[in-house]
Amino acid sequence: MDDGVACWRLAVATQVLDVNSRYAYLLWFRDFAATSIVAKMNGKIVGFVSGYRRPDERRTLVVWQVAVAERARGQGLAAAMIDSLFDGVPDTDHLETTITPDNAGSIALFRAFAKRNDAKVRRTELFGPDLLGAGHEPEILFRIGPIERPETQG
Repeated sequence: MDDGVACWRLAVATQVLDVNSRYAYLLWFRDFAATSIVAKMNGKIVGFVSGYRRPDERRTLVVWQVAVAERARGQGLAAAMIDSLFDGVPDTDHLETTITPDNAGSIALFRAFAKRNDAKVRRTELFGPDLLGAGHEPEILFRIGPIERPETQG
């Protein structure tokens, strides 16, 4: 739970994420700690992935935000966090995230995740600018899966 403030600060520092209130990050890292992950360097948070299970589709892990501090970029940290998070959430066989069409880095990140897991990627518009507001790109849903799990993970 203490990670919430540091994750909020990191989200602000990225200058690209839709930043929510500090309170939202505190709640997130309290209530969804089992489906989120942080990375630390010298005791300080340098990355996080926030996620949750879809309430109506418990076998799907939704990745809400991915953030990596500037000093930790270019080292594969985002991919490592996503892999570790997915591996650590049992009984899931799909991953979903939304990405705006102009975010080439995130598109490549999640396509690479699908490739590492020999899984298909389905893309559909989840929320358009009519819902998100003027000036906001549409959020494209990337649904990745099914992903085969080792038998030992249940």
